[in-house]
Amino acid sequence: MASGDVIHRPVSTPETLPHGAALTSSGRISAVRGLRRPFLGVPFTDRDLATLDDTLTAATRATKVRFNVYIGDAVSPVTATDAVFPTTPDAAHSVLIAVYPNQRAIEIRSGREVAGRVPDRVAQLGVTAAVASFGQGQLLDGIISAVRVVANAIVAP
Repeated sequence: MASGDVIHRPVSTPETLPHGAALTSSGRISAVRGLRRPFLGVPFTDRDLATLDDTLTAATRATKVRFNVYIGDAVSPVTATDAVFPTTPDAAHSVLIAVYPNQRAIEIRSGREVAGRVPDRVAQLGVTAAVASFGQGQLLDGIISAVRVVANAIVAP
């Protein structure tokens, strides 16, 4: 799950970062965290992680809604997303974009405190934005498109 968290610890070089972490151009560390089971690898390069982190951070800052991304595998993406969403950071004030590549599914959920600003219509715009890139095999581009479209459609507070 990528959520734009900032890890506060001194880092001398990108080579000293833990597996699944990337040093962003602003000096922040973007890290991938596994959810309830061992994480055996990362689906993206360090540069991809930094790009995703920058996108999530920009969307969160622009909308005051926290954006989270989950990439997983599930028999039922709907049920899995409903189970994962409450465990995401600041779930009540956030949007979760859950992607299930093996099931060819994407689910978007919004927290109860931002539901009025992220209605189903906005979530559907995000899904539509992602599907075009996913169809071309571009997982990261699809996720970034979904985040940007949802962020642009959210009414600022």
